[in-house]
Amino acid sequence: MASRAYSDIDDLLQMRELLMAARARTGNDWRYAHIGLLAWDFFMVACHLDPREHIRLWHDANGRLVGYAMLGDEQLDWQVLAEHEWSGIEDEALAWGEELLADLWRRDPVRWEGPLVAGARQDDNRKLAFLEEHGFRYRGEFAEVNMIRSLDGPVPEAGLPEGFQVRGLAGPEEAPERAAAGQDVWQPFTVGDVTGEQYAAFMCLPGYDRELDVVAVAPDGTIASYVNCWLDQVNRIGDLGPVGARPAYRRRSLTRAVLLEGMRRMQAAGMDRACVSTGIDNAAARRLYEGVGFEVVNRYLDYVR
Repeated sequence: MASRAYSDIDDLLQMRELLMAARARTGNDWRYAHIGLLAWDFFMVACHLDPREHIRLWHDANGRLVGYAMLGDEQLDWQVLAEHEWSGIEDEALAWGEELLADLWRRDPVRWEGPLVAGARQDDNRKLAFLEEHGFRYRGEFAEVNMIRSLDGPVPEAGLPEGFQVRGLAGPEEAPERAAAGQDVWQPFTVGDVTGEQYAAFMCLPGYDRELDVVAVAPDGTIASYVNCWLDQVNRIGDLGPVGARPAYRRRSLTRAVLLEGMRRMQAAGMDRACVSTGIDNAAARRLYEGVGFEVVNRYLDYVR
């Protein structure tokens, strides 16, 4: 199996196709990431790192993409088509990630002083065993719950405070305000370090649709809460995320409103299910998602070495 570094946007398109095809062939197996998560993870690498250095691709003899690996901020992930799993790609992906992290540490020991992190769904026994065989241990924190909701049937309407509206992002002219909302929600984390110019570039990535970048807007034009919606048209499953509300606008049902509107738009686009993930200890987010019909179906566990 030949491997090479990420090159250009055509590679990202192939990574998207790999994930959708893998889900279709394995009954929507949860061990495969949704293309929405891929879009955001790629964007984080493009913002703060270099995709050509931090993404590795594996192709079969016919040049078809059969696996990829991505190293973000010490977080290593790989995705491999089921028919090529455990044929050596996983070992090569781990070795690549280890070597890259060691090189990054030599260049900037402060930025890259943390441990190598990888993870798997709780029912992905083969990958969990692989991680443990290679010295990784579950650290008991930052685990995510994966939640799902059927879109078969009406999605309820949400009431809004007077003067607020819920709509899709107007266009690139709103990128600075959209980025500012994310900064308010996520600082001091890396995800909160996105500029307006970077968000405008994000809007050009495959799979992004400004009508699915659903925002709740205050009377003065401030974006108060938001959710990105992503469509896997092959498997008819939508993904919600990131989700957020500015601190000054919380507890006003605005996040609930953008979630419900996002699901209505997914439903109109032909999705029959929606999925979302959050930290296992984020009780407020879990109550919010359960309140609009989501149920926990799996967990993602972080392992460190």
